[in-house]
Amino acid sequence: MEILISILFLLVLLLITNVLAHYIPFIPIALIQIAVGIIVALVAQNFTIEIESEWFLLLFIAPLLYYDGAHFPREQLWKMRLPILGNAILLVLLTTILGGLFVHWMIPSIPLAAAFALMAILSPTDPVAVNGIAKRVHIPERIMNLVRGESLINDASGLIAFKYAVAAIVTGYFSIQSATTDFLYMFFIGALIGVFGAIALFWIRLHLRRIGIVDVTFYVLLQVLTPFILFFLSEELFHASGVISVVAGGIIASIIKEKAESIIAQEQVVTQHVWSILTFTLNGIIFILLGLMLPTATNSVLVSEEIRNSVLILYVLAIGLIVLFIRFLWTMFFNLVDKRRFKNNDISTFKDHIITTLVGVRGTITMVGILSLPLVINGGGLFPERQLLLFLAAGVILFTLIMATLFLPLLSTQEPTLQTNLMREKRKMIEHAIHSIQLETVEENAPIALSLINQYKAMLLNIEREQSEGALQTYKQRILEARKLGMELEIYYTNQYMAEHGFNQLTQSEVNYILKERKDTLNNRSFTLLKRRLRYFLRERKLSKLPANAIEHINHTKKELIDYVASSIIRHVRETKDYPSDIAQRLEMHYRHLQYASNKMVPSNQEELKEHLALIAIEAQRSLINEWYQAGNINGEVAKELRRFVNNLESVILLEEEE
Repeated sequence: MEILISILFLLVLLLITNVLAHYIPFIPIALIQIAVGIIVALVAQNFTIEIESEWFLLLFIAPLLYYDGAHFPREQLWKMRLPILGNAILLVLLTTILGGLFVHWMIPSIPLAAAFALMAILSPTDPVAVNGIAKRVHIPERIMNLVRGESLINDASGLIAFKYAVAAIVTGYFSIQSATTDFLYMFFIGALIGVFGAIALFWIRLHLRRIGIVDVTFYVLLQVLTPFILFFLSEELFHASGVISVVAGGIIASIIKEKAESIIAQEQVVTQHVWSILTFTLNGIIFILLGLMLPTATNSVLVSEEIRNSVLILYVLAIGLIVLFIRFLWTMFFNLVDKRRFKNNDISTFKDHIITTLVGVRGTITMVGILSLPLVINGGGLFPERQLLLFLAAGVILFTLIMATLFLPLLSTQEPTLQTNLMREKRKMIEHAIHSIQLETVEENAPIALSLINQYKAMLLNIEREQSEGALQTYKQRILEARKLGMELEIYYTNQYMAEHGFNQLTQSEVNYILKERKDTLNNRSFTLLKRRLRYFLRERKLSKLPANAIEHINHTKKELIDYVASSIIRHVRETKDYPSDIAQRLEMHYRHLQYASNKMVPSNQEELKEHLALIAIEAQRSLINEWYQAGNINGEVAKELRRFVNNLESVILLEEEE
C-alpha cells in the first residue's frame, strides 16, 4: 500500500510542477521539479523513496533512452558519429582521469580511486535537463544533436568507468586490460542484443498478425515492453550494457517503423500517444526523485563539524568548474582536429564552444550512480568518504543546472517569431490535423470527415495567400456575427411557430434543447462543452424511455419546424436588406444547408460527429506543438503563438458550416 501511495503522490507532484512551469516559464522545468522534491523532502521528513540503481536504470533510463534512440535523426547521428563518440567515450575517460587527479589533490582524504569514481559518475550528461533549457532559449541544432547523441552512449561509458573505480576501492584490485576488454564486450554485445532483439520482436509481431492476432492494444503493449526486455536480456543473461542495448534497439525500431508504416499505421498512432504519456511521466518523476534524494544525501555532511559548510561549497564550485573546463578544452581540441584531420567545414565559434560546454549538465544518472556506492569494502571497513562523495555529486548536479540556466539565455540568439516565419509549422499542424481525421474516418462519418478536411485545406490556402492570421481573425469574427444574428432570428421564428401550432410538453422540451445546443456552439469554453455533454446525456436518457410513436412524432415536428425557421430566415434576410452583403449571403447559405440536411434526414447527431472529429484534429495539433516544445525544436514564445493559432482555427472550424 505504501508503494502505491508513493507512486500516486509522485504523480500529483508531477502535475503540480507542470502547472508551476506554465506560470514561471523562465525557469527550466527540471529545476522546478528538483526544487519541489527538495521542499517535500524537507517538509515531510518521514517521506522517503529508495530505489536500487539497477531498478532505476531498468524502470526509468531504459525506456527513455529507447525512445530517444528511436526519435534521434539517424542521418545526424551518422554525420556526427566522430564528435558523438569522442564526447561519449574519450571525454568521459578524460573527465574521469584528469578530474579524479584534481579532486584527490584538492581533498587528500578522498582516495585516488574514490576520486576517479566520483568523476566517472559525473561524466554522463543529462539530455532531459538540456531539453528543458532549450524550450526557453535557442540552442543551435548541431549542438543539441551533439549533446543528445553523446547522452545516448556516455551513460554506459560513465557507468562502466564508475563500476571499475568502485571495484578497485572495494577489492583493492584493478586491471586496465580487464577493464578495457570488459568495456568492449559490454559495448558491442549490448549493441548486438539491441539490434537482433528489436528485429526478433518485430518478426514476432508480424508472425502473430499472420495467424490472426490483430489486437492493437496487444502490439502497443509489446512495443512499450521492448526496452525492458532488451535491457533485462543484456544485463542479466549476457552481462553486457543494457543502456547500449536499448539505444541500438530504439534506432532499429525507428528504421522498421519507416519500412512498415503503411502496414501498421493504426498501431503506430496509438503507440505514439502511449509513449508521449510515458516519457512525460518518467522525465518528470526522475527530477522529482532527484529533489527528494538530495536532502538525505547531503544532510549528514552539512551537519558534520569536520568540514565547514563554506569549504564544502567551495569544493563543489571547484569540481563543477573543472568538469566544465575539461569539457571546454576537449570541445576546442576536437573541433580543431575535426577540421584539420577529417576536413569538417562546419564553422564553430568561440561562443559555440561555451554553449557546448554549458549544455553538458549532469542529472539523474549521476545521482543514482553515486547513491549506489557500497557502505563497506572487503575487510569490513567503511567506504572512504562516502557521505562527502554524495554531497559533492549532488552539488555539482545543481551547479551545472544553475550555470546553464543563468548563462545559456545570455549566449543564445533568440530567433524571431514573426507570423510569417511560422508558416512551415502551421502547414505541418494542419496536415497533421487532416491525417488524424483520416485515421478516424469510417463509413458512418465519411461525409462529415470529408467536409472537415476540405475546411482545413481551405483554411490553409487562405492563410498561405495572406501570409498572416489577420484574415483568419476577420473571417472568424464575420462568421460569429452571422451566427449570432441567425440565432436571434431562430429564437424569434421558433416562438412564432410554437404560438401558431402549439407543442406538447415533450416536443417543446426537445425544441428548447436544440435551441440551447445551437446557442452554446457559439461558445467553445471548456465549461460550456462540459455542460453540453451533461445535457446531451440527460436528454438521451429521457428519449430512451419514450415509446417509438412519440419519438417519431417529435422527429416529424422538428423537421417541419426546421423547414419553417430556415425558410423564414432566408426570406427575412432577402426582404429586409438591412445586413451587409457578406453577412446576408452567409446566413442564407447556412440555413439552406440546414434545411437541406433536414430534408435529406441527416442523422440527428451530425453536430456531435463533426465536433468529435474536430476536437480529435485540434488535440492532434496541440500534441504536435507539445512534442516540438518538449524536443526543444520551438521555444516558449513560438509554442504560445502556435497554440493561439490552433484556438482561432478551432473556433472557425466549429462555427463554419460547409457551404
